[in-house]
Formats: sequence, C-alpha cells, structure tokens
Amino acid sequence: MEKILLKELNDQELLQEQKKLKTNKMYNAILIGSLLGIFTYSAVKNGFSFFTFFPLFFVLILGNSGKKIREFEKELNNEIMYRNIKL
Repeated sequence: MEKILLKELNDQELLQEQKKLKTNKMYNAILIGSLLGIFTYSAVKNGFSFFTFFPLFFVLILGNSGKKIREFEKELNNEIMYRNIKL
C-alpha cells in the first residue's frame, strides 16, 4: 500500500478511499477465515506436520497487514471528521 497524503485528497476521493478500505478489510477477513479452515481440515485429516501449519504463516502476514490497515483507517476517519464530510 503506497503512502497517501490524506490532506491532499478532495472529499470525494476520501470517501472512495474509505470504500476501498472496507472492501480490503472484507477480503482479508475472508482469506483469514479460509486459511484457518484449511488449517483445521488439514489437522483433522492428516494430523500435524509442516504443511498443516503453513496456512498459519499467511494468517500472520494478513494479521500484520491488518494492523497497518487499522492505522490508516484511523487517519482516514479523523480526516473525514475534521472536514465534516457526510456519507
């Protein structure tokens, strides 16, 4: 995710960024849920091995990117509140 200066965006662009953010969060949640399902199925079907824990590696990566998304969401919401933009 490239660094976006929120102060340089107009009101419509801010609202578009907020919509993109919601979509991105939904995709991350779906991916994390799928990977946890794969982990569970693999553990039940084949027992525990290296490849059983392999999906958890990606869950950690998505979790770390989620932290960055939450920070960006706070900045975006603060800018929207500062400008008093209505949805």
